[in-house]
Amino acid sequence: MIEILGASIQTFSNFIWGWPLLVLLIGGGLFFLLYSRLTPLLYIGHAVKLLLGTFDDPNEPGQINHYQALSTALAGTVGMGNISGVAIAITMGGPGAIFWMWVSALVGAATKFFTCSLAVMYRGKDDKGELQGGPMYVIREGLSKNWHFLAYAFAFLAMIGVSPLFQANQLAQAFKEIVLIPQGVQDSLYLDLVIGIVLALLVSVVVFGGIRRIGSVTGRLVPVMVLIYMLSVFYILATNYTEILPAFKLIIIDAFSGDAVLGGSVGGIIIMGVRRAAFSNEAGIGTAPMAHGAAKTKEPIREGLVAMLGPLIDTILVCTLTALAIIVTGVWTHSELSGISLTLSAFEQGIPYIGSYLLILSVIIFALSTMFAFPYYGTKSFSFLFGSKYKSSYIVVYVLLIPLGTMATLPTVISIFDSAYALMAFPTMISALLLAPKVKNAAKDYFGRLQKEKKFFK
Repeated sequence: MIEILGASIQTFSNFIWGWPLLVLLIGGGLFFLLYSRLTPLLYIGHAVKLLLGTFDDPNEPGQINHYQALSTALAGTVGMGNISGVAIAITMGGPGAIFWMWVSALVGAATKFFTCSLAVMYRGKDDKGELQGGPMYVIREGLSKNWHFLAYAFAFLAMIGVSPLFQANQLAQAFKEIVLIPQGVQDSLYLDLVIGIVLALLVSVVVFGGIRRIGSVTGRLVPVMVLIYMLSVFYILATNYTEILPAFKLIIIDAFSGDAVLGGSVGGIIIMGVRRAAFSNEAGIGTAPMAHGAAKTKEPIREGLVAMLGPLIDTILVCTLTALAIIVTGVWTHSELSGISLTLSAFEQGIPYIGSYLLILSVIIFALSTMFAFPYYGTKSFSFLFGSKYKSSYIVVYVLLIPLGTMATLPTVISIFDSAYALMAFPTMISALLLAPKVKNAAKDYFGRLQKEKKFFK
């Protein structure tokens, strides 16, 4: 029965991630990019100043500053999708899938700009009168009642999409392969359960503290995890520097030919690249707007600019580093490996003796930071549907799901995530496309004021 259910979930996931969703995410993102005339990308420097707190005002409405909002969003995206998700993309779609992850990230930056600007522009209040942001509030506050069913659909799907199953599964697998099994510990469901319980206790300490504690913890963890991981990969690339240019060549050629050993049809490669990029940076999916909607600001465009940096950091930078490490070491041709096991093989080969330990350190921080951020999204969605006074019950369920994730099979876990993310994209993108003129008008006003007031550039 369980095997039949798992197979059904995988079949549905493959179906929903066909061309309709590809057109929605890439086509929608390309529309946002052209509709804005590339304007957001021209203000990356200003976005960095916003991120650094140059224009922060603690008296403005919201709960967290720009940096904490982006850190929370990145904590939910810069995670296992960057380590094992990239490996899965290469295993199932070939190196060419990475090129389409890049494309998805570039148009995704424009998507993030629009969706997260709207998250501030159309903030609503929960049953306690506290300001909240996210696609469900954008739909409720910005669109007519005829569209409100999408708000409830998104909130329901988000509770599933932000479950801890994938992070717990891959963290447990990495910890066993790197730390426990080499020491003679026998792999078993009991071991998975013990790891899951320990993870659940760690996550509980943070997530029951609310968004301020989550923002504070992720604000410290995100820079550390990115730095450790990047330095490790830089070492691998430095010791295999002659393979870097051939790796880029392989990625680009395979993106349009599908001739690589593990590749397939070009259409299949495109779908796999977009699919894994969506899981990596979630542009158009709708979780990040919930974090950015909590930012302390009266200027929606400011938060849209900060949010735009997410896909560039997440996919263009971190995912590319993972892909290069896997390709330059040659382990991507090992068809028997998948997910975290493939990335582990690259680290073991690229950094002898200590590579596996550097990876497990990165994996622990990546997975935990994501599991810290996801309950915030889940409780916001749960509160939207059932009221904020019951949100603690969602956190309890979330924590209890962690041990289940450590014991589940990887294909089923991936399919659950992919299915929920795919369905979440429809309410998010439809509402953003309908309200795009509002963002364009606000952007024209904001950028016009930037040109007139020199103080913004000091």
